[in-house]
Amino acid sequence: MNITTIPYLGQSLALITAIVWAIAVILFKKSGESVHPVALNLFKNLVAVALFLPTLWLYEKFIMWPAPWQDYLLLLASGALGIGIADTLFFHCLNRLGAGLTAIVDCFYSPFIIGLSMFWLGEVLSSLQVLGVVLIISAVLTATYEGRTDPLDRKNLIIGVTLGIISLALMALGIVMIKPLLNRSPLLWVTETRLVGGVAVLLLILAFNRRRKSILHSLRSSTGRVYTLTGSVIGGYLAMLLWLAGMKFTQVSTAAALNQTTNIFIFIFAAVFLKEKINLQRTVGIILAIIGAMLVTFAQ
Repeated sequence: MNITTIPYLGQSLALITAIVWAIAVILFKKSGESVHPVALNLFKNLVAVALFLPTLWLYEKFIMWPAPWQDYLLLLASGALGIGIADTLFFHCLNRLGAGLTAIVDCFYSPFIIGLSMFWLGEVLSSLQVLGVVLIISAVLTATYEGRTDPLDRKNLIIGVTLGIISLALMALGIVMIKPLLNRSPLLWVTETRLVGGVAVLLLILAFNRRRKSILHSLRSSTGRVYTLTGSVIGGYLAMLLWLAGMKFTQVSTAAALNQTTNIFIFIFAAVFLKEKINLQRTVGIILAIIGAMLVTFAQ
């Protein structure tokens, strides 16, 4: 059976990505309590590169794809922006704001992706799909908004929000810029090449950082070691593969809207594994997200 003939393949993969990434975010939040964001991102990407190499060879029987050098440069640039820099800024944002506020900032992801894909790729959503996108974003805002009795200081709030928005803009740019190439290229090769670009820019950042020894030394923390390794495998390898596959087999804008439901799953898993309460406000958000996801997936 040809995998591309499976109904709603891309949409299903995008929704699974949301679940897997939600698990990874919880692990990265725990890891970030003791591991520096640059070190965490570098480790995550190195683990992913190490896992994707044998995966690429096993399924594709090659390591280097005979593509034009321009394709390699585009993928390396995409990885540098969307993985190396964007994920590091995301970890900084997560550390400064915490999961709740970061989830609110993360709502910018879908608008960035959809705006860029419509402007750059000429993609069009139906009116019902647009309604689904609106419901998903509304759901995330509803579920993640909380009255804060102990607010962050203004400096951390501004820096955290700014870093988060820049991170999401770079993530969106990194994937939209390679969408045409993704449609005609082996998925695993694209993923591996982007990861190499992410590792390369992080090594460059460390080379010019005077605190590089202390940054790398944070990886030796015994308290964050398990979370760092597990999160890297789940978030750096599995989630990355599923994310790009979802983008490959459906419209970028559709996949992005479904990816956005990861914020809802974060709260579900937090309640199950971290014993956090899901109040009425968050329950309403979850319901809205499910309705929105169904519209984005099945409305044409």
